[in-house]
Amino acid sequence: MKLKKGDKVKVMGGKDRGRDGVIEKVYQKQNTALILGINQYKKHVKKSEKVPQGGMVNLPRPIDISKLALLCSRCGVITRVGYSIIQHKKQRICRKCKEKI
Repeated sequence: MKLKKGDKVKVMGGKDRGRDGVIEKVYQKQNTALILGINQYKKHVKKSEKVPQGGMVNLPRPIDISKLALLCSRCGVITRVGYSIIQHKKQRICRKCKEKI
């Protein structure tokens, strides 16, 4: 998987198109990623110890990786991920500025 936890990404499709955020968790088997504040849905919750008031709660749901594009930290534009061998290790690089991600 080319995207990892901590990467800054931009949403390219769906209701949050154009927004950007940082990946909190990646689910490899489902090919999705959780981004805080993106793809939020409302859920009705009963009163409990965790939610003493009850009512409607906003929950972030994972979004498909195919709808995300990596933002390069160096050049600040949308880019694809490339790979290069640097000091006998496989490193991810930005396809536009050729810098290590």
